[in-house]
Amino acid sequence: MNFKRAIVIGSPGAGKSVFARALRAKTGLPLYYLDMLWHKPDKTTVSRDEFDKSLKEILARDRWIIDGNYGRTLQPRMERCDAVFLLDYPKELCLAGAAARIGKVREDLPWVEDELDEEFRQWIEEFPEKQLPGIYSTLQLYPNKETHIFKTREQATAWLEKN
Repeated sequence: MNFKRAIVIGSPGAGKSVFARALRAKTGLPLYYLDMLWHKPDKTTVSRDEFDKSLKEILARDRWIIDGNYGRTLQPRMERCDAVFLLDYPKELCLAGAAARIGKVREDLPWVEDELDEEFRQWIEEFPEKQLPGIYSTLQLYPNKETHIFKTREQATAWLEKN
């Protein structure tokens, strides 16, 4: 693996954080979760300015993996990264993935989810139509980036095992 800065993007519930942790284990690169920058433990959020400042500090570093979508920040992350990993999985798989993590302590979120709330479920269901086209359009603006698009978890696992 010849990259020093990578982003992991895709639908909530796809397993971005699990993939990012496996990538961290393989590369030794520090891992940052956008959800941890945005959310506070009391389920409120930081200001947009505070989030942007934290992200800018990470982007200025030489080595990192950044896990998360936050569409309005995709372009600056694309400009700085060497590699992109897009988990483009079926929404049914993502819904099941999101449901499976209910009640589990996670390093990528500052609280334990106690339900799959309706607004979040809707976000996942609409992700393929409302978010993916913009992601693919942005990827096309950066043809020289090392880009990996996985359509199944098996493809992602196979890539990790091979590299």
